[in-house]
Amino acid sequence: VQDGRIHPTRIEEMVRKATKEVDNSIREAGEQVVFDANVSGIPTEIVHMLGRLKYRTSYGQNVLQHAVEVSRITGMLAAELDLDINAAKKAGLLHDLGKAIDFEMDGSHVQLGGEIARRYKLDPITINSIESHHGDVEPETPIASLVSAADAISAARPGARRENIENYIKRIEKLEEIAQSIPGVEKTYAVQAGREIRVIVEPDAVTDEEMPLLVHEICKKIEQELNFPGQIKVNMIRESRYSDFAK
Repeated sequence: VQDGRIHPTRIEEMVRKATKEVDNSIREAGEQVVFDANVSGIPTEIVHMLGRLKYRTSYGQNVLQHAVEVSRITGMLAAELDLDINAAKKAGLLHDLGKAIDFEMDGSHVQLGGEIARRYKLDPITINSIESHHGDVEPETPIASLVSAADAISAARPGARRENIENYIKRIEKLEEIAQSIPGVEKTYAVQAGREIRVIVEPDAVTDEEMPLLVHEICKKIEQELNFPGQIKVNMIRESRYSDFAK
């Protein structure tokens, strides 16, 4: 910069040029996958957001390619069940839409995806499929259930993700160990590929009033001691059982 070989104006010019090239690449990627999937009824703004997934990965799996796979699988399953194929492929293609913005806004990709879908007035089937594909809400249509199944198939197929089985098992064990370390916890079960931990507490040791505090404590320990993508849902269960005998 001092000797004049690098000029600030030139730097700004190259940044603008690179930004334009990336924007064009994102737009073209979104348009191409919508065309390849043969899906109609997607707003232009959503198509552009979809293209941003080209530059996102999850455990080494390209998120845009994952969305295409989920769309195809959902469409095939819908065809077998005589359901609306276009609606199924559309819901599958957009199920991870929130990942286009979850790195710059607060909230999970499921929550953000649902908000985007509502903002652009997408159909109820697509909205529910986005919000239910990780079990945050109940699926209200058969297509929403198919999207969840297709999502799991695409993510779990051999070679889809780079995380090896040893690291995966260690992460799951560590997650259960963290929750198990809290006094009053009886059993822990990591489910949803480590995206959710179910904690069963001893009813004699933990009251209903104490449960929210324990859940918060477990969340804080997980955040401090474990590296993980996205978010982990903590579900706590307290069950009282009574027995007697009829004589």
